[in-house]
Amino acid sequence: MLKTFAVIGDPIEHSLSPTIHNAAFRQLGLECTYIAYRVSKDQLEEEINSLKKIKISGFNVTIPHKINVLKYLDDVDENCKIIGASNTVINEDGFLKGYNTDMDGFLEPIKNRNVIIKNSNILLLGAGGAARAIIAGMSKEKAKHVTIVNRNNENAIKLEKFSKSIGLEAEIKTIEEMSELHADYNFIINSSSLGLKNEANIIPTKIINDETVVYDIVYKPVNTELIKESKKKNAVIIYGYEMLLGQAVRSFEIWLNQKAPYDTMKKAILGGFSWL
Repeated sequence: MLKTFAVIGDPIEHSLSPTIHNAAFRQLGLECTYIAYRVSKDQLEEEINSLKKIKISGFNVTIPHKINVLKYLDDVDENCKIIGASNTVINEDGFLKGYNTDMDGFLEPIKNRNVIIKNSNILLLGAGGAARAIIAGMSKEKAKHVTIVNRNNENAIKLEKFSKSIGLEAEIKTIEEMSELHADYNFIINSSSLGLKNEANIIPTKIINDETVVYDIVYKPVNTELIKESKKKNAVIIYGYEMLLGQAVRSFEIWLNQKAPYDTMKKAILGGFSWL
């Protein structure tokens, strides 16, 4: 019997998740398919009910639904409870359980580079579901302080409160105040959608140097304007596709209860866009 999986979000046309998972299904000879499904904010409840009706086997959740999707799930794992967001859902006979694979997917590329997180200072752009997973992960690894920058101050305040509640010192800066920042950040992380449409980088390059880890979770385009400018400063670069791969592998294993074909999924990602 064919199993169907999906990713829901808005925008969704940029998503490489169908490419990654369908490659994995083919590699293992599984009767499964994976589609991208555009769902706007005001359609979320209705469309989740529709997914249940068609007996979707599972789905990923991306911008802007990672927090609000929790309202429509029947149960969540411990990571979801801590982070307050879900990016992976399994459907077991109409019972929806949410997981968060973003946190571990985010941390993996940092650990692969043997970069030390403990006692680090972080500049974080964005305050959505991915940002919560990032803060949870950095707190888990004993980071020292995070400066949050977000267009929506209400969301920034919520994120600051969350960060402090799990033991990571936090403060908020406005976009306008970024020009006054100094180069004392070990990590500069973009968790927002800025860059998806080739928007200009808003993080001042004066705070980036060859000891800065610049991590942009936007993966298409691979070389966002932030990445391009950071390369000129010889920063340590972590690409968004690396987090995408890490969380995708974990989602696959939750849904199918078997080891994911990591190399196949990585090749599918790298073949899904241009490096130019």
